[in-house]
This record gives sequence, C-alpha cells and structure tokens, in this order.
Amino acid sequence: MLFKVRVCCSNRGFMSRMSVFNSPFLLGFDQFERTIDRISKLSSDSYPPYNIEQTSPNSIRITIAVAGFNKKDLDISLEGNQLQIRGSREDNDSDKIYIHRGIATRQFQRNFILADGIEVEEASMDNGLLFIDLSQPISNEESKKIEIKDKNNKVKDKLISFGGENKNV
Repeated sequence: MLFKVRVCCSNRGFMSRMSVFNSPFLLGFDQFERTIDRISKLSSDSYPPYNIEQTSPNSIRITIAVAGFNKKDLDISLEGNQLQIRGSREDNDSDKIYIHRGIATRQFQRNFILADGIEVEEASMDNGLLFIDLSQPISNEESKKIEIKDKNNKVKDKLISFGGENKNV
C-alpha cells in the first residue's frame, strides 16, 4: 500500500512523493526509508558497468568491468551497510598519442546498499573483471509466544511453544 507524502520543492509549491512506510502498521521502518532516499540520490553514472547474479540460494556475486585497472588501483570498503568500490588510476599514458581511446580508465565510485545480514565473503579479479562474492546466512525464523502479565507484572501462566506443540508450565 503506497501513501502520498507532500514534499516541498523549490518555489513551485508542493510535489507528491510515494512512501511505502507511512502506514501506522509499519513501525520502526524509518531507517529503511532513509536508505531508499540515499539509494535514489546515488550517482546514476553507468561507469563502470556491472552485473549482479545469484550464484546459489544464499549467495550473490557482483561483477564489475574494471579493464585497465590493477588491484592496487582499486579499493573496496564496507561502511555500515554500504559497500563502496573505488577505482583511480594514475595517467601514465601522457607520452602516448591515441588515434582512438575507447577504454575508459577514469576514476569511479560505485556504491551498493546491503541488507542486514549480508556478508562480504571475498573479492577477486580475473581478465579485467572484479568479482565480489556476498552471502546471506540462512535464517531460522522462529515463532515466539508473548507472555501476558497481570496488572502487578507477575506471570500467571506461561505458555511455551515447542515446534508446534504447546505445554503449560
């Protein structure tokens, strides 16, 4: 369910913005909305090109085309939940005369916002491609019974759930 939020912009008045997290049933999702805002403000630059593929049910691989860059020219860091890949190369080609230069070696910064629980396993390079392998541990979703206490905060009856069968304690 999407809700319209009024956002002020310039001197033209208000503009409508859709927000998924403006429901009274979605509590504590402010961080998600800030993350979505941050993602939308990230550079729309398409350099360098990249692929994201699912290599197994709980593994993801980011492949970035970094032709012309060496390992020493690249920096990969994880700041909070933001994976940041930077590349900068010194231009040692000043003595060369190019008739056509189609291989871009300009500096870049590519950011990916990772969900909670995603871990960076490793990074490797091969044939001008940078591979970053990510994994998400398989979560065991457990149901939890919430105790109802009486007015004096004492537990009258405790109901514990064990794999589908209920036992009174």
